Amino acid sequence: MNDSQLLSAFQELNRPPSRLRPEPVLVFDACQLGVVLRALLFVEAVMAVGAMFGGGGLVGWVERMAFLSGAAMPATLGWLVAACSLKKVLARLAAPAQQACGVALGAISGLYGCALLVLVTREPLPWFAAAATGALLSAVMVAALVLRAKGRMPADTTARLAELQARIRPHFLFNSLNSAIALVREDPRKAETLLEDLSELFRHALVDQGGPVTLAEEVVIARRYLDIEQVRFGDRLQVEWAIDPRAGSAKVPALFLQPLVENAVKHGVEPSPTGAQVKVTTQRRGSMVVIKVTNTVPAGQGKPGNGVALGNVRDRLRLMHDVQAQFQTALIDGLYQVRMEVPG
Repeated sequence: MNDSQLLSAFQELNRPPSRLRPEPVLVFDACQLGVVLRALLFVEAVMAVGAMFGGGGLVGWVERMAFLSGAAMPATLGWLVAACSLKKVLARLAAPAQQACGVALGAISGLYGCALLVLVTREPLPWFAAAATGALLSAVMVAALVLRAKGRMPADTTARLAELQARIRPHFLFNSLNSAIALVREDPRKAETLLEDLSELFRHALVDQGGPVTLAEEVVIARRYLDIEQVRFGDRLQVEWAIDPRAGSAKVPALFLQPLVENAVKHGVEPSPTGAQVKVTTQRRGSMVVIKVTNTVPAGQGKPGNGVALGNVRDRLRLMHDVQAQFQTALIDGLYQVRMEVPG
């Protein structure tokens, strides 16, 4: 790569963002397992309280509870299925219109639940009250989902800033460039490769991804980072990859894997005069994908670091996948491992 090619590669980072049409934004998302479980529990709790208004003691309450649940549960599931199925259509609407549609779907779901009761009773039923109850409950759920979505935005912004600060540390750039300079005369081709990796790493670190990315993309960035550190540490850094191609399509937060391998290098390789081993593993297990970053730890060293990067990754995984995301760490017999599970 000649000077002009290097210059163009770095100048690309400074290009102003192109003016594109904003992508549709969904203000509430009902397509998550955690949302489904919470919605069902919420509606069931409301029905349980509503069933208390009446006589008959415990037996009467249980009977009324069963009667109301027989309408409320199918109606709630109907609302969730409809809201999830129409998410792409709803995303094209303005935020107030999306919320209004969510409330309207709730009213329709209330009528649907009331219609189910017609099949088991001949008594006159409060159709208007059922529609109003469905609209009110759906309004509460929509409001909760909107607040959750709004709460996610500043958390993602904070996480992005923290990651950028971790990546663009002066000593990291200094060490990487020094490695390239040292190689210019000894091995120009290797120096060129290092600079290409450094350029790509900073390109991905600085460009806003605009949402989740695939695990395969994250693995590519982590490889480039470890390739740079391999030049710096030489034989002291032993890297092993065990990548399952079937796991590459899993959706993960942008730039979540690189801080974990950076932690492995910082706390495993740097403090050890003999170096350390770093292993990155991905594996699909049914509908889930398991991701592991493992590194050896020098004798006598406790749990590495203050957990800022780990907490950053853990919080973003849970914001994206809710209860379906798992994040665990362990230090056993000189091996430190970060283990994550995400939907495949």
